[in-house]
Amino acid sequence: MAAGTPEKLLGVRDGFLRYFHDGLERPVAVRVTPQEISPGADLADLPLSDEETIVSARSRAEALQEAFGPAYPFYVGCEGGLHSMEVDGAVRHFVRAWTVILGVAGEACGASGSLQIPPRLIDGLDRGEISLAVPGTRRAGGMIGSLTGRLETQRTAMASATFHALSTLFYGILESRPIRTGERGGAWRHGV
Repeated sequence: MAAGTPEKLLGVRDGFLRYFHDGLERPVAVRVTPQEISPGADLADLPLSDEETIVSARSRAEALQEAFGPAYPFYVGCEGGLHSMEVDGAVRHFVRAWTVILGVAGEACGASGSLQIPPRLIDGLDRGEISLAVPGTRRAGGMIGSLTGRLETQRTAMASATFHALSTLFYGILESRPIRTGERGGAWRHGV
């Protein structure tokens, strides 16, 4: 994984654990190895669209893949960003995390849920100023942590994005064992 905050690194690990341990019930060792990448592969500004965010995350994963070749089975790039859309004539702005995974099984992207930025924080700002108005520090769990009072954090957002990317990457290749509800309302495991 491209070096990032501890929250990002732990989030990637949590996403892999959720997919392989919880979803597939397969005991696999999961180790996230942070790697430094060249400054040219890192974007200094907060991406302002889903497309920019995915391109940034993909460039991080590609830089690692180029630097280390087949040394690792997965190369992961994660990025948080903003995206906007018009709804009923008003532009709404959201924060969301994206993960791009490159590896032996191919390439896939996954995203966390979106969280709207309260309009009162960004009213009157132009597109370039919006990223400066979004609250968030590493200690407070990033943008998402600041907006949710730490009920969700950069770590949980990255875990969700990573889990979604793995689900796409292995769809039809590895099958999960979903929980099904039994006759008495209890849960039981069922192989697919």
